[in-house]
Amino acid sequence: PVIPCVVSQWSVWSGCTEPCKTTYRVRRRHVIQEPRNGGEACPPLEERAGCVEYWTQQGTECKQSLIPALITTGGFGKARKKRAAADGNERAGYCVEFQLVAITPGCLQSHHSYTHWMQYLREGHTVCVECQHPALDSRSLHCYGDGSGSKKNQLLHWQAVGNPRCKGTWKRIRQLDTCSCPSVHSFLFI
Repeated sequence: PVIPCVVSQWSVWSGCTEPCKTTYRVRRRHVIQEPRNGGEACPPLEERAGCVEYWTQQGTECKQSLIPALITTGGFGKARKKRAAADGNERAGYCVEFQLVAITPGCLQSHHSYTHWMQYLREGHTVCVECQHPALDSRSLHCYGDGSGSKKNQLLHWQAVGNPRCKGTWKRIRQLDTCSCPSVHSFLFI
């Protein structure tokens, strides 16, 4: 008889491979039954997903300048605020203005609907990035990658969520209570 491949359930996700930098985590499954007699081949046995760990293995916070800001379109903020209000977890957030210095060509080469917002990223433009729950860390009371503690005109790194080829550098201008950029230049920390 034809016997297809049978695999186990996925393991739990591992931790990030290295703290204080954008890296990946892994989950695995194993083969329970090899395919026989032309049975369906085995699916992939390993998956990777991007992640960032903001605390060292010794429990100290990573230096902010080493951590790239993970950003997404500000459009997700409305749903995020509704969920937080429903949970009773609405904490005061803040906004950080940055000037975009360098952008990789990968930002313009993405054609998925969920990455459409990346086309508005342009070198020299000022953008607003909002820090709100749940990205607002309860221990440090800031969003990772916001550049707090960085020197004036220091180049900081950012990466767009949903397209690992879309990243770049920016300079922190200032922190505000609320964002005032146009919607196409408004983003969220993840």
